[in-house]
Amino acid sequence: MVKTSYYDKHGVKKGAWSEEEDNKLRAYMERYGHLNGRLAPKFTGVSRSGKSCRLRWMNHLRSNIKHRNFTKVEDNIIKDLHSKIGNNLLEDNYSCLSRWSMIAVELPGRSDNEIKDQWNTHLKKLVKKKPNDARNYRCWNT
Repeated sequence: MVKTSYYDKHGVKKGAWSEEEDNKLRAYMERYGHLNGRLAPKFTGVSRSGKSCRLRWMNHLRSNIKHRNFTKVEDNIIKDLHSKIGNNLLEDNYSCLSRWSMIAVELPGRSDNEIKDQWNTHLKKLVKKKPNDARNYRCWNT
């Protein structure tokens, strides 16, 4: 069941995207190649927020996005990279990227949001904590 669309008090459309809106956004991106933040809705001709346009493009409409289930190889790459990166912030050239963005770099055609969703819904439960792993225990005597 799809949530019906409605307009908020500022005239911004909320809810499911229509095929017409997708086509307008796709046509704009094919012609100009980038979104311009808050001006995107004005230039594309849709009554959505700039953030909504950006997320729709990045997660659904880009031509290189893979619209299929994750393969076992992709799942293994995600698990391996997540174990290496973990929840720590890196202090190198990638410090401006989220953990999911760093993993997405290694999986062309997958968005960071799609990888995060795959981890949280399917893979996190499969990765079992090792009982002797020091990260699983807190040191109370420090």
